[in-house]
Amino acid sequence: MPKQKTHKGVKKRFRITATGKVKHRRAGTSHLQVRLTAKRRRKLRGTGVLAKEDEHRIHDALGKYSY
Repeated sequence: MPKQKTHKGVKKRFRITATGKVKHRRAGTSHLQVRLTAKRRRKLRGTGVLAKEDEHRIHDALGKYSY
């Protein structure tokens, strides 16, 4: 039986915490932030946590790895 390969795009964008939650970087934070209000930039800081309904897709794509 062949092994499940890790999805490299998901591997770069998501990280699984010790409790099983999925962390991700927020969209719109890499460049061109002059157009955003200060409030919006402040809200985009740090990492977000993925909704519980979508976690299983990320777990499946990462296989056994959590990075």
